Amino acid sequence: MRFRQHTALGLATAACLILSGCTNAADWNANRSSQIHSYDTSSIQAQPDIIAKLPQGALEDGVLDVAASTDYAPAEFLDPSGKAVGYDVDLTNAIAAVLGVKGKVHTAEFDSIIASIGSKYDAGISSFTVTPERTAEVDMTAYVNVGSRFNVQAGNPKGVDTSDHLKLCGRTIGVQVGTDQETAMRKAADNCAEAGKDVLSVRSYSKQSEATTGLVGGTIDATYSDSTVAGYAVELTDGQIVTLGEVEDAAPQGVVTSKADPQFTAAIQAAVQYLMDQGIWQKILDNWGVKDAALTTAELNPAVKE
Repeated sequence: MRFRQHTALGLATAACLILSGCTNAADWNANRSSQIHSYDTSSIQAQPDIIAKLPQGALEDGVLDVAASTDYAPAEFLDPSGKAVGYDVDLTNAIAAVLGVKGKVHTAEFDSIIASIGSKYDAGISSFTVTPERTAEVDMTAYVNVGSRFNVQAGNPKGVDTSDHLKLCGRTIGVQVGTDQETAMRKAADNCAEAGKDVLSVRSYSKQSEATTGLVGGTIDATYSDSTVAGYAVELTDGQIVTLGEVEDAAPQGVVTSKADPQFTAAIQAAVQYLMDQGIWQKILDNWGVKDAALTTAELNPAVKE
């Protein structure tokens, strides 16, 4: 879950998993860039009733300017050509289409985005987890639920049981450095030790892609990452790994807009709800290998645990 820029970066470099130079391409079909495409939003029709919700003069340049920290696959990252791609980018373009304009994603430092909403950018769509601190400052329209999830080799040949973290004692789990998942697994390792069980080995990698490579090669028993990242890794390895167990500790993420312009926020919220109702949002996530994450209600500033 993304609370700050370098937390839970997932596949941290721009599509490292789909570049043969990043991993062992001979071990798993790394050249997936030609098979994984952005969702085609060109058929989405402008909705006059939703456009009518926009305040006068809004988007008069014909562009919805959205900020994103493009370092977090599969939500928002740069493809080998430097183009912003990912399901958040597709959502940006889909919202823009509903509003009868073009979407433009601007790469920005994650920690700088919220302060620039309403002035430099119309909105921020960059895997922002909804928190009370953020909704006190900006409006957030929920669109996806993201938590943590395990991946194992297809068929789970090692018989990993993720139903309880204490059942991971004796296993080796791969995580990315600096993530919530690394913290959770180190806590689980401590719990194993306190319970007098076999050692839970936590192997930390600088990139999630490296952990995935270790899992494909069988050097670790499982990986633990953001649920969206876990689903995307299944796609990129052609199913050589699978997700296991339920999504844990899920929390909503939201489209960020300015509290100073509630009318604009209402239009964005209506556009997101339209995409949900039409099944387009689910199709966008399906396109990126993300399952069971789509919300069906674009709730404004949903109540969340502190």
